Amino acid sequence: MMKILIPALMLGMTTFAAIAADNDAGQIKRGEYLARAGDCVACHTQKGGKPFAGGLAMATPIGTIYSTNITPDKNTGIGDYSYDDFQKAVRHGVAKNGDTLYPAMPYPSYARVSDDDMQALYAYFMHGVQPIAQANQHSDIPWPLSMRWPLAIWRGLFAPDVQAFQPQKGQDPQLARGEYLVEGLGHCGACHTPRSLTMQEKALSDHEGSDYLAGSNSPIDGWTASNLRGDNRDGLGRWSEDDLVQFLRTGRNQQTAVFGGMTDVIQHSLQYLSAEDVTAMARYLKSLGARDADQVGFSEDDAVAKALWKGDDSKPGASVYVDSCAACHKTDGSGYQRFFPQLRGNPVVLADDPTSLIHIVLSGATLPGVKDAPSTITMPAFGWRLKDQQVADVVNFIRSSWGNTAKTQVSASDVAKVRKNMTESQGNADIDKLSQVK
Repeated sequence: MMKILIPALMLGMTTFAAIAADNDAGQIKRGEYLARAGDCVACHTQKGGKPFAGGLAMATPIGTIYSTNITPDKNTGIGDYSYDDFQKAVRHGVAKNGDTLYPAMPYPSYARVSDDDMQALYAYFMHGVQPIAQANQHSDIPWPLSMRWPLAIWRGLFAPDVQAFQPQKGQDPQLARGEYLVEGLGHCGACHTPRSLTMQEKALSDHEGSDYLAGSNSPIDGWTASNLRGDNRDGLGRWSEDDLVQFLRTGRNQQTAVFGGMTDVIQHSLQYLSAEDVTAMARYLKSLGARDADQVGFSEDDAVAKALWKGDDSKPGASVYVDSCAACHKTDGSGYQRFFPQLRGNPVVLADDPTSLIHIVLSGATLPGVKDAPSTITMPAFGWRLKDQQVADVVNFIRSSWGNTAKTQVSASDVAKVRKNMTESQGNADIDKLSQVK
């Protein structure tokens, strides 16, 4: 009997170990997917650096901070973090040594992440990420603004107590999943919600008001984040759910194309999410009402297109548009679907703040190739040959043609300000050319 029991016991132990290993591998794999959903790599990897080793510079109103090493290296990363240390940092904004993290880390959003998902994320960062020995950089914020204790006060005032997301009673499961991803790991509000003078987001969910996801009220790295609510002029009111799914998966659709920081989100995060999760996010975003219910929507007007067709480029900025823009975006502003975005009715063009449009004209932009849209499309920079007044004229022309009715006029001084900020913050050879043309 004993001879039979021993092999049976060994077989049982081996089977148990195999099941445990499979479970661990599955947990790590799920954590990798969740880290993609949270786009952790975009902030915690410097250009040309090792994944998650930190060092990415982030400009803030009070100075530059640098993202930290979140690889499992025990000396310079988070290798000695317990699960409790990890979840406190991610959801509370409190480092292992007790310091409060700068709110560039979107822990007010990550507070919504469930315990199960936090466990999977911990498993991935401890066992699925390569440890990298790379010391963290000190911020360039001058004393006394560099002191950490005021951040603890800020956290107490504006960061919510950890409360994992709970769907509303009777809520459609797909809508609930989209809300969880957008409010939590996706941390969309960190960029797309306006902030108060004390730098907290004006709302952390739609339940807190229509400021949520209504667009940034100040540029971030020289770009303004768009309105994601149902507004008809500068929001998503005229987009279908399919339009939004296409944009989230590929960074392009009939209406617009990705630019600025959102490029990293498409490249590193959204293109890897399941079709079900992307659809859930789109459905939730489309459920949001307009911030301004009285906003007048876009109505197409072909007067400028007819004038250009007849060779009339007398409108200020029209000749620059014909010479530099019309080949890709057409004289009627319709562009080429999924390659060169249309400019007529484009929410970015119609936004009150023209910073992003000025920035694109000056520095160009690249639409990255992704799994479902492998072509990479690049718009060249025009700032090196267009003067500030020419840029202002062509931006105003775009914002007032084909039925576009943007509210604000752009001046040469507005362009000069964007140009100056770009040269100071980016400082590479190509961008330095921008400062040579005034």
